[in-house]
Amino acid sequence: MKNSTFTRILLGVLVLAIMGMTLKIVSSKAAKPTTTLVEEPAADTAHPAKASAALHPEQVFNYVPLKPVGGKLRGVVELGASGFNSFIVRTDALHNWQLQKAEYDNSLIMENMASDEDIRRGLRAYITKMLDYGVAGRDIHFVVSSGALKVLATHRIVAQLAHMHYVVNTMTPAKEAALGLNVALPPLFGDRAFVVDIGSGGTEISWQQAGKTQSVDTYGSKYYEHGVADDVVALDAKHQAEQVPISVSQTCFIMGGVPFEMAKQVRKGKERYTVLSPPDEYQFESAKGKAGVVIYKAVAQATGCKKFIFDWDANFTIGYLLSLPQ
Repeated sequence: MKNSTFTRILLGVLVLAIMGMTLKIVSSKAAKPTTTLVEEPAADTAHPAKASAALHPEQVFNYVPLKPVGGKLRGVVELGASGFNSFIVRTDALHNWQLQKAEYDNSLIMENMASDEDIRRGLRAYITKMLDYGVAGRDIHFVVSSGALKVLATHRIVAQLAHMHYVVNTMTPAKEAALGLNVALPPLFGDRAFVVDIGSGGTEISWQQAGKTQSVDTYGSKYYEHGVADDVVALDAKHQAEQVPISVSQTCFIMGGVPFEMAKQVRKGKERYTVLSPPDEYQFESAKGKAGVVIYKAVAQATGCKKFIFDWDANFTIGYLLSLPQ
């Protein structure tokens, strides 16, 4: 009897042991590796430029212009619609050039309230800086943009320059366009790109066709000061930009105050050329910035251009220096 009971207990223990082993095997086979889900960050709708960065891979433009060999220093002061810009440039006999020094947007002496003596003092300061840098007095030039000619204070400044025995070179939109093309369009792109210069007082669009410079002009980025509506400006800018031939419309070299602000937002390091983002990716608080985007967008839509390249050194007045006998 005892043996029978012992045998049944032993059999029960064996059965339980076998069942336990079976359960371990089954659970081991059924187990799966743990997976960690990583959530993609949501698009930043408050900052479109950031949100679309992954959608628009950064473009680069690695062109390296030839530097002047020897040459001489020249200086130019631009009287623009918003203020003074000044540039010191080294140029050589082959019209290669290199920017040595630049100052932008000095508007203090453009105010109507400035006296004639204040104007002369400000101009002397510009001249002295250039002389100290090594520019000869005969190689300092003054250029008045076509947009600045519409500003009353400009004429007082021109009069004071004449009083100081300096020649002032006045521009028309066509002259500015030709000079801007000369300085901003790399030789390798002469037959496959165009140039846009968005100034405060006007915008010039230029290109080469059959070896000749062609240009059109439209509103500048301060059109709002004259009560002109955005849609009027957009329509005119599109109409003018539609004249750019398809053969040169895929790449644009762009200059101007608002493009400068656009390029600052996407510049990496200190590169000479920065490819701008599409116009819809820029948002500005200032009226001038918003107006510049209106013009930029209109040109982009009219030409179909997807690559606008900002040149950090170029200015149409440097084109004027290149037009002089070297």
